[in-house]
Amino acid sequence: MSGEARLMWDEGVAGYDFGPSHPMDPVRLTLTMRLVEAFGLDRRIDVVAASPAGDPTLALVHRSPYLDAVRHASLHPWEADQRLGLGTDDTPAFPGMHEVSALIAGQSVAGADDIWRGDVRHSVNFSGGLHHAMPAAASGFCVYNDAALAIARLLELGAERVAYIDTDVHHGDGVQDAFWDDPRVLTISLHEHPRTLFPGTGLPEETGGEAAPGGAVNVPLPAGTSDQEWLRALHAVVPELLTAFRPQVVVSQHGADGHFEDPLAHFALSLDAQRLAAESCHDWAHQHAEGRWLALGGGGYAVIDVVPRLWTHLVAIAAHAPVDPTAATPDSWLKAVYALTRQSGPRRMTDGRAPRWRDWADGYDPADTVDRAILATRRAVYPHHGLLP
Repeated sequence: MSGEARLMWDEGVAGYDFGPSHPMDPVRLTLTMRLVEAFGLDRRIDVVAASPAGDPTLALVHRSPYLDAVRHASLHPWEADQRLGLGTDDTPAFPGMHEVSALIAGQSVAGADDIWRGDVRHSVNFSGGLHHAMPAAASGFCVYNDAALAIARLLELGAERVAYIDTDVHHGDGVQDAFWDDPRVLTISLHEHPRTLFPGTGLPEETGGEAAPGGAVNVPLPAGTSDQEWLRALHAVVPELLTAFRPQVVVSQHGADGHFEDPLAHFALSLDAQRLAAESCHDWAHQHAEGRWLALGGGGYAVIDVVPRLWTHLVAIAAHAPVDPTAATPDSWLKAVYALTRQSGPRRMTDGRAPRWRDWADGYDPADTVDRAILATRRAVYPHHGLLP
């Protein structure tokens, strides 16, 4: 390895802008990068900008007619094809949409390239993680599925086993769909139960296609899930599957929208639990994949209080320069928050919690809804991997 970690960043990604009334405000990206800089992390990690993904790369996942439709909507937003999810309330069309979506995808694909070729162990693209986009349709604020494209590039380069861990509160449906019948990819998604949240998929019984039984793992958890319950579920499912699957690369998605302040979902997670999940993904990459780790952003609509802090922790973990959770947010960043938003920013890099969880080996409570969800997933998937539920 010629380097330990790389942050993929181009200021142009903040052009992924659906308009002033849309919850996915690109200020969350700008504020994250300013917080990374305020902590001096840009001096602890290589910051690199990649070129936009070209059509041959985008075609690894997306179909040509869809690429044509995105390009047309990018030039003529008022003519966007809503049958393909473009120009809808969720995913409005805007000038330059193709170009900036390809730019975000390019950062994730380049990060995958760097990792596989041995240039770095870890790569982060917090502008990515757009996990809902389908091969032939936009969905859920996502135009191009950079996570799926990065995995497809790893496979193209020769990877035989890639594990994808999705900690966003929404089901990682687009990535699951892209590799439904591909035994080389294990997709694991922890999310709010589909009966209460978009996209309405991700039940335990969704375990992969005929060619890849057990290749999809879904842990739907009830609204109101707490730090302790969420971390228990994560650790009750992921480690054993990674041991059995033996990934060569770990790709993880770190949507911030499970936080208790997020306006679009119903989990009760703290920043502290989300940071611990990022630490676990980093550790699992070292334990199972010789440190090969591509970490992506995702959802997150508490764009000042939550997203910048979580993704700064993510960058710091990848840089092997973790930020003390009790650290104060730098004054320079608080001034940038006010200048950009006319609002005050959070004063600490913590929510003041120190979550602990019960290990699954310590016992199962049949009266507990989260434990029942965990067991349903283990029963649905574990036998496909030669594991006991």
